Amino acid sequence: MARPRPKVLTLTDRAADRMTEIMSSADENFIGVKIGVKNGGCAGMEYTMDYATEKGPLDEVVEENGITILIDPKAILFLLGTEIDFVTEKLSSRFVFNNPNQTDACGCGESVTIVPAKADA
Repeated sequence: MARPRPKVLTLTDRAADRMTEIMSSADENFIGVKIGVKNGGCAGMEYTMDYATEKGPLDEVVEENGITILIDPKAILFLLGTEIDFVTEKLSSRFVFNNPNQTDACGCGESVTIVPAKADA
């Protein structure tokens, strides 16, 4: 019997609540949130987060706390084990990616260095 496949990422209750709030006030009906990574910034990579209008043929689908998350297939190994949280501080509110594959971040917090997880992890 094969062991259950772990989720690529998880959401905290705060992140799920904020995503639900954002999605419910959107002008269009979106099917979920699309998460990925792209090259950029001074540390090398940036997380991406967009409304999802359709599921790509290779997108990983994660249902978490009532939210449908579509993960770009090129980002899966970079995001394995990631927890997305939503934090509110004195002067800002933002989504935070707590990623065990992240090895560094730039000083401004806009970009990160991420090494892909090993496929057998």
